[in-house]
Amino acid sequence: MSHEPVLLHEVIAGLDLHPGLTVLDGTLGDGGHARAIGEIIGATGRLIGLDADPEAVARAEQNLADLASAKLFRPGNFRDLDTHLSALGIDRLDRALLDLGLSSPQLVDPARGFSFQTDGPLLMTFTDGDTEGLNAARLVNELPATDLADLIARYGEEGYARRITEAIVLARRTAPILTTFQLVEIIARAVPKGYRFGRKHFATKTFQALRIAVNNELGALTDGLSAIWRHLNPGGRLAVISFHSLEARIVKECFRNWVRAGEGELLTKHAIKPSRAEQLRNPRSRSATLRIISKIN
Repeated sequence: MSHEPVLLHEVIAGLDLHPGLTVLDGTLGDGGHARAIGEIIGATGRLIGLDADPEAVARAEQNLADLASAKLFRPGNFRDLDTHLSALGIDRLDRALLDLGLSSPQLVDPARGFSFQTDGPLLMTFTDGDTEGLNAARLVNELPATDLADLIARYGEEGYARRITEAIVLARRTAPILTTFQLVEIIARAVPKGYRFGRKHFATKTFQALRIAVNNELGALTDGLSAIWRHLNPGGRLAVISFHSLEARIVKECFRNWVRAGEGELLTKHAIKPSRAEQLRNPRSRSATLRIISKIN
């Protein structure tokens, strides 16, 4: 399944690209946004690509092999931007993009354990094995009930967090919860019937909460935004596509602080959302919001 880049036209227009720029795509994925960027910055431009998923980097390298621009791709999280740029011998950026959504291959790969629609090991990690000794199964099976309920409520904004946690704790007393479908069945038993048949899948928020916690996504976003800002040239632009309110809150607060400090100019007074046509064509774009800021000094 191919991954359609979200808000592609709006991102490219908002970044105001031209030949010769050094551009960071901090969430490379399969390279959908990166292709459009590379085609504009051309042979004199440098395209830096990072992704926490090494398999995504490998796919992007293959997909974008024909681009004329210099392609500097590395597996790794954008929160470690200082380390990656140092290794590449680069200090300054002209443009940067973060697309915080998961790519289709990550979602549909059962071995990753991200999806509640396919059965697989309950991992939710971007790399093989776990992340610094942590995966979703460990959280579900080992966290004290109070901590697990707080995690699901905070990171998933799940109103039934307590009920879901009670069901998880009851189930794990009998046997470890090790697969995605095991967890989905537990959640289904815990939530009201009406919630099970709502527009959004009843397991969405719990899975989101576990994924965020396993990969420390909010901490990575805060660190990554600060790192990008340090390396961004005056006049440079940063675009961020977020997909839920927790991410959006962090992005808005960072942008607001830079504007208040006289360091940045907000280029999107209101977050840009996908058109109705894009939402129909690509349902995963529905919750996307794009914000762009320009660095003054």
